[in-house]
Formats: sequence, structure tokens, C-alpha cells
Amino acid sequence: MTSQTHDKVVIVGGGPAGTAAAAELARHGLKSVIIDEAPKLGGVIYRGPLRKTDSLPHLDDNLKRAMTALQTRYQAHRESIEVKTQTRVLGPEGSNQLLLSDDSGLSRQPYAHLILATGCHERSIPFPGWQLPGVMLLGGVQLQLKSGLVRPGQRMALVGTGPLLPLVACQLHKAGVDVVGVYEASPFAKLAKEAVALLNKPKLTLSGMSMMSYLKKHKIPFKYGWGIVSAQGEEQLSSIHVAPYDSQWRPQRDLAEQVAVDAIGVGYGFVARTQLAMLLGLEHTYSKVSGYVPALDEWHQSQNHSAFVVGDSNGLLGADAAICEGQLAALRLAWQCGKITESELFSRATKVNNKLARIKKFRFGFDRFSDRQPGLLSLAQPQTVVCRCEQVRKEQLDEAIAQGVKDITSLKMRTRIGMGDCQGKTCSSYALDYLHQAGLTENIGVIKPRFPLDPIPFTLME
Repeated sequence: MTSQTHDKVVIVGGGPAGTAAAAELARHGLKSVIIDEAPKLGGVIYRGPLRKTDSLPHLDDNLKRAMTALQTRYQAHRESIEVKTQTRVLGPEGSNQLLLSDDSGLSRQPYAHLILATGCHERSIPFPGWQLPGVMLLGGVQLQLKSGLVRPGQRMALVGTGPLLPLVACQLHKAGVDVVGVYEASPFAKLAKEAVALLNKPKLTLSGMSMMSYLKKHKIPFKYGWGIVSAQGEEQLSSIHVAPYDSQWRPQRDLAEQVAVDAIGVGYGFVARTQLAMLLGLEHTYSKVSGYVPALDEWHQSQNHSAFVVGDSNGLLGADAAICEGQLAALRLAWQCGKITESELFSRATKVNNKLARIKKFRFGFDRFSDRQPGLLSLAQPQTVVCRCEQVRKEQLDEAIAQGVKDITSLKMRTRIGMGDCQGKTCSSYALDYLHQAGLTENIGVIKPRFPLDPIPFTLME
């Protein structure tokens, strides 16, 4: 096992937040090392094909420009930025040190300063048939397209809520997929109420309107106030049932329609990826939108000053906000290291914060529109598996709560939910929502991550 030096700022995550932080640090003479598990920088949102591709007709111009800008930022400061791709952070080891895993084995990465930009993962909503091949999360559908025009299916529908639905629908259609319907859980009237908030980012709003116009032009149905009920198939998805949702997002099953598909994308939101921050001992608070997020100051630094946390791992605000947060953390660190004066710090930070404030107003408008309603929890039936790793059924949760379970740790001990290899990434958000729906709001707790965060192959232990 090898060890590295710690004269560089260590950044975990090579997406918009991490790369923006590295570039800002480089501007002020600070070197950094970016650690990312993917083969390329960019994070999930700016993930491109693994090989150079002449034509990407399914990717919109805004995304192409953003991907180019990210690469330009890196290239301008590459002498000051070390990049370790295809490298996983297994967790902290000792004081101010991370344990890493890559193809060459295990290594230690010491740090004097640490920035976490670990992003988010998708929120899973169980429903009958959600384990069938062909049922995918919406971000996974988009990632297949971004990684090289891999069509997830030939005849697809999209269900969920939020701005990713029309974007992915357009991308799928441009990639040659027959998109038979898009089903947005929230009603259009709720979106109309957020018109003022959406004007804080007029280019994004116009882009969204352009996507809706594209769908209408190509006769792709987009239904507001509709959503998934169930999925059917033997060994492969063959159809889904969708239905109108009421104000609480409970499906009106008597009005359900069957739609023949071979794949669907399901997107009911995301959850901040905070497992490493939790292992480092950072304090966390619960947010309905983002799940558990670290408690930070205005510079995105933890209360014990052990780390900065930026981007979606600090709350779901999107890529533009992540860039701003990465810059703010880097500026604060540059000041702490004596590279800039206090007046320079606040002068630059004021401009970034003004931009971030506009982004937040826009994002909060969409958050209100896509506010997750308790009816989603009724989709899963008693026999529906809600924890894939341990095959825990919904009826087991009901039985445990009826017997007096009042917190997530007790629920985990009673049912084994969250005890599998994914460490609760798939099921914990559903379990927390279910406990809240049962009226249990005090001291529910959290499914705590375990070291190592990823399995260590036996070959690396030799």
C-alpha cells in the first residue's frame, strides 16, 4: 500500500463543483488533486462519450457548451491540477487521510485541506414491477445516451417530476427512440404559479419552453398530473399502467391506462450523496428535497472546519450552483492559506453569491412545483420489495411500525432494510419518508454508512 504527499488540496469529485474549485484554487497559486471514480472528469451531468465522437445529435447545444467550458477550465490550469480518475474513496483512515482503491491496488491520500464534491444519486420509488429489466432511473437513461448513444430501449415512456423529464424525452427522440409518453406527476397549474421564480434564469426557462415545443412538434404526449402505477412483464418489461394523480399524488387507479413499452425512465428526484461526509463525522440535518445534508457555514465549510462540502452533496441545486459553491469554497481556502486578502475574498465572493442567489430562486421554484407528495408511498403494495439488496417487502415495514418501531435504526435491525451492499442508497430515502408518513418525526435518525464505502476485492488485499 502506497502513500501520497499532502501538499495539495484534495478534492473528491470531478464534476462541476470539484473542477470549479480546482480551477479557482489554481488561479490563486494553490495546487490540487481531483479524485473521481469515473473514467473522465465532468460528473454525471457533463459526462461525455468515452471515445471521441464526431456527431452527438441527441445532446442539446447548452450541454455541449457546458461540457466544453468544463474542459477549457481544466486545460487552462492543468499544470496545477492532478487528476486521479477511476479511483474510489473507500473512506477515512486515521487522521487527515483517505483510503483509495484503483486498478493498481490500495493507497493512502493524506490531506491538509479537503473539499467534498461527491454529487448526488437518484431517489428510488418502489412500485409493483419496478425490479423488471427495462425499468430504469431517469438519470441512468440519460447517462447511457451521454456515454455514447446507447439506446435504453426502442419504445419508451418517462414518468416522474421535474425539468429532467422533457430534456431526456427530447434526447431519446433525437437518438431514435420512440417516446410514447411523458408523465409529470405535478399539475401544470402548480408550474404556472412559479413563473416569477423561473424568470431568474430566463435562458433555462426559454430552453425548457423550446423542449416542450419540440415534443409537441413531434407529437410526443406530455401529461401533467399523471404518473406510474405499476409495471408488467415476464422476464422483461412489456407494459406499464399510468394514471392521473390527485393533489397528494395518489393514483386514480380506476382511470389507469396501459401503455406498451420495452423500457421506461423513472425520475422522482435525487438524494445528496453524503456517505463520505458522514464517515468523516460531519454533522447533518434532514431536508425533504435533498435528504440528509451537512451543516455548513456560508463558505460551505463544516462546523469543525475539517472539510468543505460543495455541489449537490450539499443540497440539490444543480450544476450552475455547484460551480458557484466550488468557487466560494476555493476562495475561502485561498484566503485561509494567505493567497488573497480579505477584501479580495469578499469582492470576488459577492459576485459569485449574487449569481448563486438568482440560481436558488429559480431552483426553489422548481422544488415547489415538484414537491414530493405522500401518495407516492402508496404505489408499493404489501408484497412489493422496497429493499432490493435484502429483499425486504413493504408489509415488513408495516409490521415493524405496528409493533412500535419509531426510528430508522430500529427499522433496520427489525427488517434488515439498508443492510445490503448498497448501504441504503436505494431504500433509505423511501424508509425515511415512510416513517414520516406514519407520524414519526422526532429523532428518526439515519442509516449510517459503513467503512469501506465500496467493496474491496480480495485481489487488492494480497
